[in-house]
Amino acid sequence: MYDYISGKLIFKSPSYVVIDAGGVGYHINISVNTYSGISDDEKCKLFAWLHVKEDAHTLYGFATDGERRLFLHLISISGIGPNTARMMLSSISPAEIQAAIVSGNVSLIQRIKGIGPKSAQRIILELQDKLRKEGPDTLTVVPVSQTVKDEALSALVMLGFARNVAEKVLDQEIKKNNGELTVEELIKFALKTL
Repeated sequence: MYDYISGKLIFKSPSYVVIDAGGVGYHINISVNTYSGISDDEKCKLFAWLHVKEDAHTLYGFATDGERRLFLHLISISGIGPNTARMMLSSISPAEIQAAIVSGNVSLIQRIKGIGPKSAQRIILELQDKLRKEGPDTLTVVPVSQTVKDEALSALVMLGFARNVAEKVLDQEIKKNNGELTVEELIKFALKTL
């Protein structure tokens, strides 16, 4: 429902912030990682996710879209709820979590409060392939001015193709057509090859 909330930072603590956006104060739960990523400036922008339950609507905010994507991956696992995922993102950085999952480092994930050995193994089992497919740079901020190749690559990864395979195919198509393709044409040619 919400992609991001941008406004005046009214209150900031390690567990939540209050942002005034258009005269409405949003109480947004955050991780310690996001807390350290937010400056004390008046202007604040957080990527958001709304958790809807029968008895509550809870907003979660993230300093980067990559952290939000990792959070959504974590909560997709049975037994890992939003608060546990937030605890994980507060204990170690999103990049460390992603690296631990991809490398199968059960002991690092197990050291996080609330994560036992079975949960750590389940997280790795269910997310290892997904995170490998997305590639190591999914937690980095996407540049505003993307090239045609970047946009096409992003679209192909969203469609479920492995990043490294899609990138090779895109490079071949760009070389064949001397780089004079639109994003749509490049994606269509790549889909025929993939």
